[in-house]
Amino acid sequence: MPDQPNPSGGAPGAPESRDSGDTRATIDAAQIDHAAALLDAGELVAFPTETVYGLGGDAESPAAVGRIYAAKGRPANHPVIVHLAPHGDPRYWVEQLPADAQRLIDAFWPGPLTLILKRAAHIPSAVSGGQDSVGLRCPSHPVAQALLDAFSARRGGHGGIAAPSANRFGHVSPTTAQHVRDEFGSAIHVLDGGPSKVGIESTIVDLSRGFPALLRPGHVTPQDIADVLGAMPRLADGADATAPRASGTLKAHYAPRTPLALMPFDALKPLLVAARAAHERVALVARASRAGHWADAKDVHFVAAPEDPHVYARDLYGLLRALDRANVTRILIEKLPDTVEWIAVNDRLGRAAAAFEASD
Repeated sequence: MPDQPNPSGGAPGAPESRDSGDTRATIDAAQIDHAAALLDAGELVAFPTETVYGLGGDAESPAAVGRIYAAKGRPANHPVIVHLAPHGDPRYWVEQLPADAQRLIDAFWPGPLTLILKRAAHIPSAVSGGQDSVGLRCPSHPVAQALLDAFSARRGGHGGIAAPSANRFGHVSPTTAQHVRDEFGSAIHVLDGGPSKVGIESTIVDLSRGFPALLRPGHVTPQDIADVLGAMPRLADGADATAPRASGTLKAHYAPRTPLALMPFDALKPLLVAARAAHERVALVARASRAGHWADAKDVHFVAAPEDPHVYARDLYGLLRALDRANVTRILIEKLPDTVEWIAVNDRLGRAAAAFEASD
């Protein structure tokens, strides 16, 4: 089993968040109950998970799910993930629960793994973007668990919260409550649970077609999945035409507002030379061992990239948001090693860069 965020259990009392900068936010039972009541009334609530902050609504209410799509500017055919309480029953949401799904649930829930399964007939198709499948996950963040427990209790033990990332569609995902406020201002009620520990979205594994297929890489790796199932999941290669649509799998996604280029370091050098000649201030994100004199060059805002893939993933979205405020005309990022431990970070960076390739 991989190194995962520490599940705290799901008691709906007064879970205390991790340190969120200079202050320590505490979410009490009254705040959880208020947020659950908003969800029960069809309103939206942003809440922390160990991956990123989610923009939540009642997963069984097409109207509430529609509000999520409208707030994000998200295409209505792009499915959202249903988050379940620690003691929630995934069987309520699906036609059947395959043995492989139960094995993965036992190994990785609560945690950053989403399973795509055939949707039960009574679950509205709005949550699935009109498809016959549904994405389910159980987060490990204590605030998320408390909220899910409280909302589920209002729904006879079967409440689920549909929650894509709490940001405008295609933009950088939020990993703090302030990131959510930066996106939506006071329009969305936000539970502040401190910074997300994983920092990138959950791994998505499709089990809806009779075999395991990785649709989105994340903290839970293909090898972790293979260790549980006894076989490597089919890896996404762009050629799987029968794969269901899933959150965060569009070619262009997770993009900052500042143009971003992702290349091997040697390919970045001509861009740095040209920027210096034009007196253009650019950001450079690269491993310190590769940056050389560019780390101290005039008009280069240098950021030393973390050498550890989990640290890089945790810090990635906060870094991209900070670079949007850094008064640079372009963000240049060194492409990371093409190895399994970097697959998730490379995926997010590649989709962020693709947003600007498409507009060239």
